[in-house]
Amino acid sequence: MDKSQVLETIKLVREFSKQRKFSQTFDLIITLKALNLKKPEENIDLFINLPNICGKQPKICAMVGKELSEQAGVFDMVVQQEEFPKYAEKKLAKKLASEYDFFIAQANLMAQVATSFGKILGPRDKMPNPKAGAVVPPGADLEQLKQRLSKLIRLKTKKELIVKSSIAKESMKDEEIAENFLTAYNALTHSLPQEEGNIKQVFLKLTMSPAIMIGETKEQIESRIARKQEVKKEKQEKREKSASIKRTESISKKGMKNETRI
Repeated sequence: MDKSQVLETIKLVREFSKQRKFSQTFDLIITLKALNLKKPEENIDLFINLPNICGKQPKICAMVGKELSEQAGVFDMVVQQEEFPKYAEKKLAKKLASEYDFFIAQANLMAQVATSFGKILGPRDKMPNPKAGAVVPPGADLEQLKQRLSKLIRLKTKKELIVKSSIAKESMKDEEIAENFLTAYNALTHSLPQEEGNIKQVFLKLTMSPAIMIGETKEQIESRIARKQEVKKEKQEKREKSASIKRTESISKKGMKNETRI
């Protein structure tokens, strides 16, 4: 993937995005091909550390014993080992699951974590994951882990041949966004059995902007957007015509009923 091409796409994404009252994120979308998601080995589940912070700071909850109790204070929430049993109350566990992005656990407590939190965190794909470095030994450096998680993204296929993630903040420099993009793209490519042979299309967008394909020209984007607007207008006209016909038919039926009564 050519960096100059990525930088040009970033400029075009900014150009075709309206000003919003909130800070948007740059989102990476990659469609895949020649993979069979029914085969576990061809599913993608990849944690990638980017060179620059990729968005808002994630909210992190630590599940630890006395060995890491004090150090875990660097995180947003700490659940002590002796508190685990109270989360058997589903309402409390669901509230916890909805409020935090990452969960880390002390390695020697994982069996207890699975027993107390697995039924809630598991289906939400939020169990402490060793691939993300979120299962830690009692002597781990949690400040360093916090910094790493702030630059971590996950690319995962679910039911479709597509992966997507936020990779940067709108306020970041184009060079930093390109660095994050290329790190994510290269890591994904190298994890695929046919590497770039499994990549179909690559898009970049802001939260509320149209998706722009890497390598797409300004003229192509304008033509595509114009066509999309035409199709939208045609559909609207069809809906209005259909509604008008229905109103006319309804008025006609009422008139016939009135004539019958007379």
